[in-house]
Amino acid sequence: MDAPTLFFDLDGTLIDSRADIAHSVNLTRADYGLPPLPLEAITKMVGNGARTLMLRAMPDHADRIDELVANNKRQYAEHLVVHTFVYPGVPEGLAALRALGCRMAVTSNKTAAHIPRILEALGLLRYFDVTVGGGDVPNLKPDPALLFLAAQRMGVDVRPTDWVVGDHYTDLEVGRRAGVRVCHCAYGFGQPRGERFDVEVRDLRDFAAHLRGLLGR
Repeated sequence: MDAPTLFFDLDGTLIDSRADIAHSVNLTRADYGLPPLPLEAITKMVGNGARTLMLRAMPDHADRIDELVANNKRQYAEHLVVHTFVYPGVPEGLAALRALGCRMAVTSNKTAAHIPRILEALGLLRYFDVTVGGGDVPNLKPDPALLFLAAQRMGVDVRPTDWVVGDHYTDLEVGRRAGVRVCHCAYGFGQPRGERFDVEVRDLRDFAAHLRGLLGR
């Protein structure tokens, strides 16, 4: 069996970025005279892109959404990896998956330009063949367009034996709609919301071990 192609989510899957995302949201709120929201509240708003995040965080300013998104993107770009950290087991898991011969991509709703900057700062960029994100396709996850673009850029076909690896229902739905297998990362901060998955892990090293077993290696 050939090694599959793996499509990874970023936030809540490879990295815990909640504190920096929340900080950027609260900086934007402060610019409009609003008090900060708790980390837990903002965490529940994450997962569907910056536009939806700001609509949830500042619903009374929805008529200025383009302005809010631009402000928030600027704030976040200045605070990408202040408090963000890599989940335990992720570097080891990625190394093991690469050793199995897997092609790997990051497909995230985060602004595309931020993704390699974050991965490089945290020592993870070297594991991935491509990264794609918000702005690279018209529709964000749960639309599978990011996955198909990543496959195109890697020069591979999407096969039923490939995998989406993520923590949020948007990732799991992408896997279902693309017709590939799905690994749910239960250690992340996403919400499965009843979406199906083929395997659930609490450490990325466990997914590498699972895949090694499937490949008979």
